[in-house]
Amino acid sequence: MSKSLNLYGGSALGLVVLLTAAYNFADRNVAGFPERAPVWGGDPAMFEARAPEPSNGGLIAAANADAEGAGMNFGLGRPALPEEISAWDVDIMPDGEGLPEGSGTVLDGETLFSQNCAVCHGEFAEGVGNWPELAGGDGSLADEDPLKTVGSYWPYLSTVWDYVHRSMPYGAAQTLSDDEVYAITAYILYSNFLVEDDFVLSNDNFLEVELPNADGFIVDDRPETEYPVWRTEPCMEDCKDEVEITMRATVLDVTPEDEAARQAREEMAEQAEPTQTAGAETVTEASAPADESMAIDTALAEEGEGVFRQCRACHMVGDGAQNRVGPHLNAVFGRPLGGIDGFRYSATMEEMGEEGIVWTDETMTEFFLKPRDYVPGTKMSFNGLRSDEDATAVIEYLKAFQEN
Repeated sequence: MSKSLNLYGGSALGLVVLLTAAYNFADRNVAGFPERAPVWGGDPAMFEARAPEPSNGGLIAAANADAEGAGMNFGLGRPALPEEISAWDVDIMPDGEGLPEGSGTVLDGETLFSQNCAVCHGEFAEGVGNWPELAGGDGSLADEDPLKTVGSYWPYLSTVWDYVHRSMPYGAAQTLSDDEVYAITAYILYSNFLVEDDFVLSNDNFLEVELPNADGFIVDDRPETEYPVWRTEPCMEDCKDEVEITMRATVLDVTPEDEAARQAREEMAEQAEPTQTAGAETVTEASAPADESMAIDTALAEEGEGVFRQCRACHMVGDGAQNRVGPHLNAVFGRPLGGIDGFRYSATMEEMGEEGIVWTDETMTEFFLKPRDYVPGTKMSFNGLRSDEDATAVIEYLKAFQEN
């Protein structure tokens, strides 16, 4: 008996001491519930009741601060300061509301884009790896695999400015100045052939720039027009005896396609191949090495020099020109495609050169305007020149280096 008393008596005494200490700690450090604290629901007038003013300061005082002007007190937080609100209020609206004063040129934007954005989006906004493309895709929205870029899909330029300012560059968000954001936005417009290379974007002319797909979006009215149809009582009569899977999505193309449509598409592709080969042979037969003494239209060549600035990041011409990201373009006319020894071309371009296709005014124009269409799988990331006139001008400029 004495052993049990000693054992349980000591445990009981320890429990009493622990509870006493906990009560004293709570009495000294835990704030009591307000006597007139409002309760959610019921009469709104209840929210007008205010809790007693806290007698102690510090965190407890802050926790009981009243929401200024709100007419109710939940005993939490404090009113946000104006500078705290402005720090979060950085969104730019489609009508230009929120735009800061500033400006930026396409040329400055090209440099800034190369320094801050090209590692993910490419020098020409064409995208690197799985990073998104920002340029191109014009007219592709109705395709089976549309390319959604700033130029083809985005409806408002304000979204571009807002996103660059708020979230870019990756890993260093909000480190760009307002002028730098204007410049990068201008360069993205230029990469989509929406402005000229001397364009200056500013808060004054911002709303004058309209993106091609501005009218491509509609107000979502499904809650009014479709939801009532979907949410009626389901029909539970005349059901099929069994359900049969008639189509399956594939790994590469998740759009279901029936067998007949697939066979028709493959037959069309097979029929197109001989035609394309015949076309290439025709070009080859008509092609001839350019005359090294060809006359140069000086004025047109000067215009081409300005357009060629888009190409200088990868290609060199003139005395001492060497291969860079792309091959040098001295004496290019009459040269087979993929014809510079030691430079690593795409397999398609090398094959076209082995077939006898050479660079002429015609082949170069096709390549300059749509590189990926003319040479599928080309390593050149540039999306192409914007017009036949630009291509003609660059060709004239390159003719000046035919003897180098």
